Amino acid sequence: MPTQSRKNIVKKLDAVFSTYIRLRKSKNEIAQCYTCGKKDNYKKLQCGHFQSRKHYSTRWDETNCQVQCYACNVARYGEQYIFGNNLNAEYGENTSDKLLKKSRDITKFSNADLLGKIDMYKNKIKDLQVI
Repeated sequence: MPTQSRKNIVKKLDAVFSTYIRLRKSKNEIAQCYTCGKKDNYKKLQCGHFQSRKHYSTRWDETNCQVQCYACNVARYGEQYIFGNNLNAEYGENTSDKLLKKSRDITKFSNADLLGKIDMYKNKIKDLQVI
């Protein structure tokens, strides 16, 4: 089997991680936007990032990433202020500050690390679908 390119591994991890983030808090496949409260099928919603995906240190961080509708995530640029306030309310004061600091860390993942994350999130998705 030929080795996968790093670009394809990252793309696959992004897809699997996004599915997990959108599915983890859903009930009967309905999830709620973290910033506006809109409810829809998790497949129609997105994986929003408090700190941008460009930062590998927080790109696949389960606290940094929450379900968002297209309007909040794209049209309203992630609603970062509301997103941060909601993170602080749910996960504790200064969570948004900690994620900002973490996003500035230089983090490097090997292809093996990324492939391991893909397997981990595939298993987490299977566990959620069994419930």
